[in-house]
Amino acid sequence: MIAIQTQSAWRGTSDCRSCAVRELALFSQFTEKDFALIHAPIDDLAYRAHQVLFNEGDEAGGIFTLRSGMVKLTRITGDGRRRILRLLRPGDVVGLEALATGRYDSEAAALTDITLCRIPTEVVHRLNQNSPRMHAGLLDKWQKALREADDWLASINFGTARQRVSHFILKMRHTTDPAIVTLFSREDMGAMMDLKHETVSREISALVKTGAVKPVDTLGRLYRIVDESLLGPAAH
Repeated sequence: MIAIQTQSAWRGTSDCRSCAVRELALFSQFTEKDFALIHAPIDDLAYRAHQVLFNEGDEAGGIFTLRSGMVKLTRITGDGRRRILRLLRPGDVVGLEALATGRYDSEAAALTDITLCRIPTEVVHRLNQNSPRMHAGLLDKWQKALREADDWLASINFGTARQRVSHFILKMRHTTDPAIVTLFSREDMGAMMDLKHETVSREISALVKTGAVKPVDTLGRLYRIVDESLLGPAAH
């Protein structure tokens, strides 16, 4: 069953063949024969920033390929704290674990305005059985997601506050222009790095003063890297 939040975001049926992120996404190796195996529509969805795609523990009706914007995956820890596990960018698959468990193991929410497509799980299972390319692509996506999650947590949860913020900034570079970085709420950033949001704000301000980065907008979301050497391992 499609969740209510999915219904409210529905824009129509996706055109997978002409998708702008097809080469990055789950269907990158599909042939016309593979597309012919799809008997259910793949939904074209749009969410505004802060809207929730699904909650931790929800029964999964599909997985999502992110086409634009960023999504955060969060989970409640044993002591009741909300921790951000990692961020997803265009081309990433959201909810991939649900193919094995039938449920989502984290909450997925839009960090920015996003567009994505929803692929029903029964369609993916059918394709997985009939297309070796699909099976190989799924395994590759899964391994890549696990590896990136480990690398992400390792890089932004160790070291001084300055080092954590510096590493985070380097990871948030735009693929089209590596000098531009997108940040977001200091609360969200603090939740990722296990820092208080006041500490995050202070460290970003310090990096601006030292000339490592400079703001591009008035909202404190876009920054330009001016001197990357001030963001390296020796940042303190």
